[in-house]
Amino acid sequence: MKKPFITKEKVEEIVKSFPTPFYVYDEKGIIENAKAVYDAFSWNKGYKEYFAVKATPNPVLMDILMKQGCGFDCSSKTELMLSEAVGAEGSNIMFSSNDTPAEEYVYADKLGAIINLDDFTHIEFLEKTIGKIPETISCRYNPGGVFQMSNGIMDNPGDSKYGMTRDQLFEAFKILKSKGAKNFGIHAFLASNTVTNEYYPLLAGQLFELAVELQNETGAHVTFINLSGGVGIPYTPDQTSNDIAEIGKGVHEQFDKILVPAGMGDVAIYTEMGRFMMGPYGALVTKAIHEKHIYKEYIGVDACAVNLMRPAMYGAYHHISVLGKENEPLDHVYDVTGSLCENNDKFAIERSLPKIDKGDYLFIHDAGAHGYAMGYNYNGKLKCAELLLKEDGGVQLIRRAETAKDYFSTLDCLDISDKLEKLTDD
Repeated sequence: MKKPFITKEKVEEIVKSFPTPFYVYDEKGIIENAKAVYDAFSWNKGYKEYFAVKATPNPVLMDILMKQGCGFDCSSKTELMLSEAVGAEGSNIMFSSNDTPAEEYVYADKLGAIINLDDFTHIEFLEKTIGKIPETISCRYNPGGVFQMSNGIMDNPGDSKYGMTRDQLFEAFKILKSKGAKNFGIHAFLASNTVTNEYYPLLAGQLFELAVELQNETGAHVTFINLSGGVGIPYTPDQTSNDIAEIGKGVHEQFDKILVPAGMGDVAIYTEMGRFMMGPYGALVTKAIHEKHIYKEYIGVDACAVNLMRPAMYGAYHHISVLGKENEPLDHVYDVTGSLCENNDKFAIERSLPKIDKGDYLFIHDAGAHGYAMGYNYNGKLKCAELLLKEDGGVQLIRRAETAKDYFSTLDCLDISDKLEKLTDD
């Protein structure tokens, strides 16, 4: 059974200063999980977790992870800027982008970030853009086809826009080496949100074998292998969490089996986990403000899909706890909905929950990754605040809620800007 990391009493205290809806993150959980990840891969002296900034782009949370040894995986100029702002630089930043504008390569090079090339044609583009090929460079690999494990097909890389083919990868290493690259990395992301300890070891085995072939055939020095993300979290209560210690052990076995005999025991292992690092340690807290009784039973809350769009966009499941009623019977069936003019604006459909009364607080679990970050402003709705539940029990505002003035701020080139300014001041 999923348990909230915050109590009804604490939320009642928080809303005196910060009204719902809001995101709240669990500092203690984030730190303990980061330590567990590093313990799991401590056998590899070069190991580094590059937190995927896209998952939760908040500098306070990034700083917490950086203090635990994490670097940052960035995919845009603004994510690079956030990483720079919290003090990351050089090899502590991995720039994994696709369809990349020139200015973003320039910025990544200025920071000394490790550039991970998504496409074969980007070799020439990068060289023309920054005037050189960096000594340390990475290439993203896409094997095509489908990615299978013992429990079936996990994903379909052949339909993915990312990465290079096998032939392109070998040719890329040869060209990059001829242009001065000295340290090479391989990157691959073949499945998303896997809830199995099998994924990383299986992926690692494939990439380790590829690395041996690449080094033997091209003479390139493979210094790191980036397993990227894909290690998921159990969104539904019936799923079993990944065991990061077992995952690390499985990768270690593949490392000793494949790389060490090939004389490549110095290769560093990198990961880029966003969901696993942050997902369970963030939640959307919202208040029930209406109930509706027509062909179904509805509970209307003060959050909507602009605050958490995964259920509306993907039909994704997010568990819901009614704070203060965690132990009550699940004897009512509701659609839990927001106020957007879209019928898919629902956090839950026909969900068995305790009886919900207006004024109850709902804790929407596992929203710490790809939650706030995917927000938008449809219907003129404003993004909510982000809060940090500190280890000592205090609460810190780490991003204020948007205001109407924020929403209208980019209209300053129009004649109505003065009128909007007055309205937001009133």
